[in-house]
Formats: sequence, structure tokens, C-alpha cells
Amino acid sequence: MATDHSRVAARFMISPAVLLLLGWMIIPLSMTIYFSFLNYNLLSPGMEEWIGFTNYEYFLTDPAFFAALGNTLLLVGGVLLITIVGGIGLALLLDQPMWGQGIVRILVIAPFFVMPTVSALVWKNMFMNPVNGLFAHAAKALGFAPFDFFAHAPLFSIIMIVAWQWLPFATLIMLTALQSLDQEQLEAAKMDGARKFNRFFHITLPHMSRAITVVILIQTIFLLSIFAEILVTTNGGPGYASTNITYLVYAQSLLQFDVGGGSAGGIVAVILANIVAFFLMRMIGKNLET
Repeated sequence: MATDHSRVAARFMISPAVLLLLGWMIIPLSMTIYFSFLNYNLLSPGMEEWIGFTNYEYFLTDPAFFAALGNTLLLVGGVLLITIVGGIGLALLLDQPMWGQGIVRILVIAPFFVMPTVSALVWKNMFMNPVNGLFAHAAKALGFAPFDFFAHAPLFSIIMIVAWQWLPFATLIMLTALQSLDQEQLEAAKMDGARKFNRFFHITLPHMSRAITVVILIQTIFLLSIFAEILVTTNGGPGYASTNITYLVYAQSLLQFDVGGGSAGGIVAVILANIVAFFLMRMIGKNLET
């Protein structure tokens, strides 16, 4: 009986937070779904009309959608590849005894705490600027012509900026997994004559598989909504060369003032993100069971 009262009291105490969270999510989502079925343009206030699935048809058949979808996949895949490989490498390096190890770890993790807008501005103006950037000065010193990253390789440039931000997170997760590895296994394999290469691929890397899965899951969810780096650096250009789904929805809604079309794009983006999250959750669930 006391247990039932405790459960009722617990549910009553957490109900305000749950109701606030549901209201915070459900109300905006419901409004977005409603707007997606309207011909709603901010330049024509009071002229809204119900048009059904026309906004979805327009958004899904727009060539810009397929370009943005491809860029989104390339962005997520490129950042994951760099952060996982780089994270494993940095974790192996930081796991070695060295002087000032604590300071080095703090410096490696520091970029994760920099705001996306700030890091994008730093990379745009201090590193990748074709006139005054660090890379331009290095190219001139070596006798090469400076390379305009954002004009000729915009998506690659954004991948590098985002990967720099997320590399500390992957490194931290990998380092945590690496430090939980049983050293006796490595010593036994070393005594049996296994080389470093074999010890890494047959003992260390399998042990880190769960950490890699966690990094893929968490980063993918956040990378699908990358926006600030694109807005600050390329504005989705040239053309649609660096436009992802998130920026396309922004451009449709706030640059073209088409709230109906942008809302339809937002719902499509939410559906695609949930599909990806569903398969990632299944993948991480199977990985944790083994």
C-alpha cells in the first residue's frame, strides 16, 4: 500500500516537468504540421489557404532537396570518418605516459567547448581566408598559390570545421574505453609474440567497438542538424554545394518567406532524422547485447 502511495506521489511530482516537456515539443510540432498543409507566405499575411500535400510534393521533387540530402549524408559521413579515426589515434596517443599529460588532455578537449559560430568564424577568417589566412601564408611560403576553400571546396571546408569541433568528444569517449581495457590481455598477447599491429586489431579495436557505436549514435543525431557553420561561412553556396537539409528548410522559410514549404521540409527532416535514429538505436542495442 505504501508502495502505491509512493508511486502516485512520484508521478505527481514529476508531472509538471513532463507536461512542460510535452508542451515544449508537441505544440511547436503540431503548429509545424498544420502550417505544412497551408499556402502560407509571410509576404501575403492573411492570405493563407489549405492546399493539402502540395508543399510536400514541391519540397520532395525540388532538385535542391536531393542536393541537400546528398550533402547531408556526405557531411555526416565525412565528419564521422574523421572523428572516429582521429579520435582513436588521439586516444592511443594520450593513453601513453608523457610529461604534462593532464594539460595536453585539456588542450585536446578544449575545442568541444567553443561555440559553433565562433569556431566557424575563426576557421573562416584566420585559417581558410585565401588572402590573410594561415593556410594562405603557408602556401605562399612553400611557393604555391593560395587555395580558396569556401569557393572551390565548400562542403569539405565545413566538414573540416565540424570535425574539429567534434574530434574532442570522440577522443574523450575512445580514451575512456581504452583505459578500461584489461592490460593483462595485451601483456599475454605480447608474450605470445603478437605484434603491435595484431594486438591493436584483434584486442584493442574490438574492445572499443561499443565506444565507437556510441560516438556514431550521438554524433549522427547532432550532425543531422548542422546549421551555424554553414550560415556563417558559405550560406549554403556556391549554389547548393554546401546546403544541407537544415539550411534548406531555413532558406525556404526565412529567406523565401515560404512558411508552408519550410514547415513541410521541417517535417520531412524530422521523419528522416527519426528513421536514422531508429536504425542507430537498433545497431547500438545489438552491439551492447554482444
